[in-house]
Amino acid sequence: MTMTRLDRMLLPAESYQTFSITQPRDTTVVAACEQVGCPAHQNGWESVIDETTDLGQQQARYIRGESRRTFREQKTATGLTAFRFESGQRCFAEHRTRPELYAVRDGDCARGNPTGRVRQHSSPADWVEDFGEHQLRLVDQQTKG
Repeated sequence: MTMTRLDRMLLPAESYQTFSITQPRDTTVVAACEQVGCPAHQNGWESVIDETTDLGQQQARYIRGESRRTFREQKTATGLTAFRFESGQRCFAEHRTRPELYAVRDGDCARGNPTGRVRQHSSPADWVEDFGEHQLRLVDQQTKG
């Protein structure tokens, strides 16, 4: 038996769940290189530093002693220091992205959420698992009649 839109509306709103993925407007969060597809993270990068300046000396000291990154160092023909960083490690930039919110609300889109209950998943994988389990419950209910 196929349910029409009218038939679905005959069930109480509490019989439904609404799964959503949203991104709040005007909100950004600091993100890891992997989350934003950072080319430096994917391919590695090179930083060329002029150690004849105070800034260059500070940068080189930080890279060598505090950066906790894997690199190869060599002098260029012009006397600058080239630091070559391997891929797969965090770059020096601060990346920002818009967060995604993975939610499950009681009710349906047409009549809203009568209970006010909202579950917020902490990861996309958890949301997908919950959605899949919900779909399996629906199939079981439909099979039982």
